[in-house]
Amino acid sequence: MMPGGIVEVGAGWRGRASAAWPSRTLAAALALASGGALAQPPNAVREIELRTEPRDAPMLPFESVTVRIFARGTAVNRPADRPDVRLEPGRVAFHLHDPGSGWLSKPFRYQGRDAPPLPGVGPPSFRSRLFALAERHSLYQDAVLFTASGARAEAVLSATLGGATGSIRIRVSAADGPAPSPERVTFGEQPRSPDPYRALAEHHAPFVAQETWFHPKSDYLGRFDADGDWRGDNNWANLPRASSQAYVYYAVIETETHWFLLYNFFHLRDYSDKCVSAACHENDNEGLILTVARDGSATGRAVAMETLAHNKVYSYRADPRVRGNFHNLDGEMEFYRGSHPLVFVHSGGHGVYGPGKHASYSFAADRFHGGTGVTYVYKGVAERPRHPSDREVGYDLLPIYDHWWLLAHGGGEGAAESFSDYFAYRPRGGRPRARHRELAGAFLGRRHGAGMAKPFWGWHDNATLKGGVLAKGQWALDPAYSASRNLTLPRPVSLRYTFNPYLLDPDAPPSGSESPRDREVALRPGP
Repeated sequence: MMPGGIVEVGAGWRGRASAAWPSRTLAAALALASGGALAQPPNAVREIELRTEPRDAPMLPFESVTVRIFARGTAVNRPADRPDVRLEPGRVAFHLHDPGSGWLSKPFRYQGRDAPPLPGVGPPSFRSRLFALAERHSLYQDAVLFTASGARAEAVLSATLGGATGSIRIRVSAADGPAPSPERVTFGEQPRSPDPYRALAEHHAPFVAQETWFHPKSDYLGRFDADGDWRGDNNWANLPRASSQAYVYYAVIETETHWFLLYNFFHLRDYSDKCVSAACHENDNEGLILTVARDGSATGRAVAMETLAHNKVYSYRADPRVRGNFHNLDGEMEFYRGSHPLVFVHSGGHGVYGPGKHASYSFAADRFHGGTGVTYVYKGVAERPRHPSDREVGYDLLPIYDHWWLLAHGGGEGAAESFSDYFAYRPRGGRPRARHRELAGAFLGRRHGAGMAKPFWGWHDNATLKGGVLAKGQWALDPAYSASRNLTLPRPVSLRYTFNPYLLDPDAPPSGSESPRDREVALRPGP
C-alpha cells in the first residue's frame, strides 16, 4: 500500500462479532438502552475542527499522532434560538492531501482522558447489558491515527462531515531522523531446534497481512516473553517497552497420509476502542491449521486451510476437489511465492482469515481496506516494523513444543506465572488422550479479562463444540480427526499418527508428567 488514503468514520465497524446485528435488533437495543428513541443524526454542521493529541507537537518520521474531530452546528429537534450544541460525529471522511506524507488508520473512538464516557455502563442490569452490546456496534468514532512517512516537512489532513470541511497542518521534522524506540528488549538469533519438521514449516510459512489500528504495537506479531520475562499477567503493562520483533509459533503433526502445520499468531494485547463486556484482554493467540497432503516430495502439497477467529473456524481450499462437510467452505486459498498461504489478521481482536469477504485486505492490490497494516513474510530473522503500514517485515519461527508445551506441563514452578485454567482433555470419537492428565487451558492474564487467550491445545470452534462433534482442544490437538469431520478431502485422511507429541497412543494410559524418555519418543518422527 502506498502512503495516504481516505477513511470514513461511521462507514461501518468490523469488530469482534462474526456477523453484524440485524438493524432492527440493534435499533431496539439502542432505544431501550438510552431510555427512549434513537438519537437522531445532526441536522446541520457549521464548523469542523481537527486537533492533534498531543497538541501542536512536531512529529518525527514514522512517528504516529492521534487526530480528533470536533463538529459543531445545530442538532435535530433543537429550537432555533437555542445555542449551538456540540455534535457527535456521523459519517466523516478523512483525507490526506499528499498521499506521500503518511498513512491513516481506520477510525476509532478517542481514548484520552477527556474522551466522552460510554453511557449505560454501570451496575449489571438488562438495560446496561443491552447498551454495552449495542455500543460495540455504534458508529461513534471521532479520531484516526496519522503516521508520518518522513518524505515531507508538512502533512495536510482534512475531514468532511455534512458538507462542512476542516483541515489541519501537521509538522514533520524530517531532518531529525526516525523517532527513538522505547523498547528495552532485543532478541538475538534464536537457537535452532532439532525439530526435523522445521524445513517443512519454513516452506509453508504463511504470508501475514496484519491490520493495524490506533495502538499498532498491540497488533504487531510478537512472542509471549517479548517483555523479557515469562509472566503472562504483566504483558499488558509492559507492552510499551517490549520487543516488537516479529515471531510466529509453529507445530507440525503427521499421519501416514498428511502433515498438519499449526501456526499461532501471538499478541500481548487484545484491544478495542470500546472495552466493555470483556471486549479486551491481556494476551491473544489465534492461528490456523494448514493441511498438506504427503505426495512423495519433501514438502508435500497444501490442500486446505482452516483459520480461527474468536472461537469460530473458517475453511479454505487449495484443491478444487475439497468439499465442505460439517463446515462450509469460506473461500479459495492464495499463495505468496508459490507455497506460502496468504492470511489476514484483524486489528484489535486478531481474528485470522483467508482471502475473501472476511479479509479487509486486497492481496492483489496490496492494500488494507480500512487504513493501515503491516505485511509479514518468513525470513528466518525477527525484524521490527518501522511503522504501522510497513511491508514484507521478516519474521522467525518458534517451536511451540519447546517454548510453551514443556513449560506448561513440565512440572516447573514457572508454569504458574505463564499459564492458567488447566482442564482435562476429553476427546470425542474414542480418539487418543493427551499426554498429561490436565492441560493448560489459557495463558495467565488478568487485565480486562482473566485467562482469555489460549494456546492451540485450548482452542475450540463454537459450532463443533456445541454440536458434540469435537471437544475443547480437539480441533488442533487431533487435526487429522477434525479435518475429516469438518471437510471432505480429495483422498482419505489416515487417523493414525506417526508423529504427534501432544497425544498418547490410543492404548497408553495418561501420564502425570513427561519424562525425558517421553520427550525423546515424542520428537522422533514416524516412518
